[in-house]
Amino acid sequence: MSNGSTPPASRRRARTFRPAPTAPAVLAVLAALGCAGCGALGGGTASEGGSGPDRPAAAGQHTPKAGPDDDTASKDGSRERGTAAGGGPLKGKVVVIDPGHNPTNRDHTAEIARQVDVGNARKECDTTGTSTDAGYAEADFTLDVARRARTLLRKEGVRVVFTQDGDKPYGPCVDERAEIGNTAHADAAISIHADGAGAGNRGFHVIRPGVVHAGGADTRKITGPSRDLADHIVGRFVAATGSAPANYINDGKGLDTRTDLGGLNLSRVPKVFLECGNMRDAQDAAHLTDPAWRQKAAAGIAEGLTGFLRR
Repeated sequence: MSNGSTPPASRRRARTFRPAPTAPAVLAVLAALGCAGCGALGGGTASEGGSGPDRPAAAGQHTPKAGPDDDTASKDGSRERGTAAGGGPLKGKVVVIDPGHNPTNRDHTAEIARQVDVGNARKECDTTGTSTDAGYAEADFTLDVARRARTLLRKEGVRVVFTQDGDKPYGPCVDERAEIGNTAHADAAISIHADGAGAGNRGFHVIRPGVVHAGGADTRKITGPSRDLADHIVGRFVAATGSAPANYINDGKGLDTRTDLGGLNLSRVPKVFLECGNMRDAQDAAHLTDPAWRQKAAAGIAEGLTGFLRR
């Protein structure tokens, strides 16, 4: 759940519940977005064996810290040296992945409550995120999916930078997360989340930056390419996971536009937020806690990003 990503209670109460789109509706989304060639990276079930930073955590289990070969961002936003991406077709491209929240934010409530400037407002540095009713934390989910996506992107030659990899005591703050993408001169950036809406609200959605020109925020140059990136992510995510666009956001289109998220407002590179599903809905939670489904989600993210990079 991104900082402020779930609409206020007054807006949620105004919604009328609509069932998740049927299979024909999902296919219509793919057709509308021209999702030819979806599944190029594959979304099969991941092996649960092995070791290292890409090994998935079991549902409800704290995600282990990153290994020494990870390309994470240092405190000032610069990239630390790690294992370079291979010589794939997208060598030279840089993607920043922002795993939403931090597993140990819960131990630093005072620090994450600090207000930071997001251009048109001041917001909390970060939040703890949400969880399933059984206690599987959003922050553990986002790290697991992000690491799986990183593995797939590296095979294509992409250099992947993380905003955090379980290696920071809390945060980083939303303004720092945006700056990491800016400093890396990323070709694309994505913030991975899961929503905390009411039960019965199902599906995923992608949040695009709206036009903000205030204080240190100026999204005017990135709104167009960010919309293109969002379209790629929506189409590939549908194809890879079989999930339907959210039935509680923007009439089931899988897309939303926001001007109140610091990670988007302060970005100078094409960027979107992805809410992979609703952790508070039992059916969505069953997917989010399933390692095989998380591998499919990672494939959808990686395919959306590589499709955007190849355009």
